Order: sequence, then C-alpha cells, then structure tokens
Amino acid sequence: MGKLFSDKPRYFEIQYLNSKESIIPFLKGVYTPKEGDTILEIGSAEGGVLKAFTEIGCKCTGIELMERRVNFANEFMSEEIDRGLVNFISEDIYNIDPDSLPHKFNLIILKDVIEHIHDQEKFMNRVEEFLKDDGVIFFGFPSWRMPYGGHQQCAESKILSKLPYYHLLPKFVYKSLLKLFGEKENIIEGLIEIKETGISTRRFERICKSNNFRIEKQVKYLIAPIYEYKFGYTPKVLPKWIALTPYFNDYFTFQSYYAIKK
Repeated sequence: MGKLFSDKPRYFEIQYLNSKESIIPFLKGVYTPKEGDTILEIGSAEGGVLKAFTEIGCKCTGIELMERRVNFANEFMSEEIDRGLVNFISEDIYNIDPDSLPHKFNLIILKDVIEHIHDQEKFMNRVEEFLKDDGVIFFGFPSWRMPYGGHQQCAESKILSKLPYYHLLPKFVYKSLLKLFGEKENIIEGLIEIKETGISTRRFERICKSNNFRIEKQVKYLIAPIYEYKFGYTPKVLPKWIALTPYFNDYFTFQSYYAIKK
C-alpha cells in the first residue's frame, strides 16, 4: 500500500478509474453529472477523482489540506486547469468562506475522507454550506470495524500491515503492540488518530439523520471497487442479509458508498 501511495502517477490513475467506473455509475438515479455542473471534492489529493468529471465538462474545485498533494494535482491536471475546468485550493475547509467561492455545488465528494475527520457532526453542518439546495453529497469510506478499518496496512511491519482486526484492541494495548514491532512514532500517531476518528456505517447513518440529511442510495461492499485497480479483485457487494444486520455488517464492510441530500 505504501509503495502504491508513493507512486503518484499510478495512484492518480487508480483514483480516476475508480471515479469514472464506480462512483459516477453509483450516483445514477440520484444524480447524473452533465456539462457545466459544479463539483466540489473535499480531500481531493492529487485530483484523480475529479478528472472523471472534468471529462464530462463539469466545473470542478478540489480542496486539499496538504500543499504537496495540491502541487501534484496542479501538475497532473494542468491541461484542465488551463481550460478553466478545475482549480485546487490548499486549505482547511473550516478556513474557507463558502461565499468567497463563485458558486454553490451540485455535487460534493468525500472519498475516504470522513473517517479522518474529528467532530463529524460539526463537519456535516459545515459541508452543507457549500451545497446547492437540491445538491447531492457522495461519501465513500471503509467501516471502522472491518479487518483493516484502522488503516494498519500503512504500518511498516510486514506482519502488522497484514494483520486484520487488531486495531479494535484497547488503545493502550494497540499502541504498545505498534511500539513492540518497532513502528515509527509518526506512524503510530497517525494510526492512533484513525482509531479516534474511524466511523461505522451505523454512526454515519445516525449523523445523517441528526443533521436532516436523507440517504438516497447506499451500497456496502465486501470487496471494494477500488481493489479492482489496486489488486485485480472483482468488486463484490456485501450479501444482503449481512448488509442489513446492524453492527455485525461493519466487520465485513470494506467500503460503503452513500449518496445523501437535505
């Protein structure tokens, strides 16, 4: 995983393919992007997800906290930037005045982002300020309780990076185990932070309801769509009887897709 993440051109291509062949088809029936629509991605990384929308002629904005990733996005999407189809902003979403942007958005995308955000209730209130009245928000995220919901595949230890479910151990035991296997302090800090912010599907659905968002469409995956490009695996939806079982389904949900509206 670390090697793939460091190969920025390949990672950009994977995100683009996942967006074009998975996210856009998932949205069908709730929202179909068309030329001139306005799209915002929060946590836009290198811009791969948005490339699938610029191909349609959408006007896209990417907000990304890490300036280094925005620099890659500006490089990879330079042609689209010149054509006025996309722009990238390196900033915290809380520091951006929605009224400073030229428009509200038809679609807001959060792909593998919500599980990294502290105070997700507060964030849902914030993101609403950027959305058109009839706009849609797309979320894609791994369930916290799934085998690698703690992002432990980012560990440097070959054993720990492949060991499932141990991120569910009590915090002090989890941290001690990471130290025992010689993980660097910055990696430990990152993994502990994910333990604090990771989100279950049930909690996400409660947050939507409490913030007056309606779930228009959802799919829970046993094999995430992006795994097709990362590992060559065929995507597989979670069996319905598991998907509909609260709490239990989180242990097998490698990725959830949601489309929500006010």
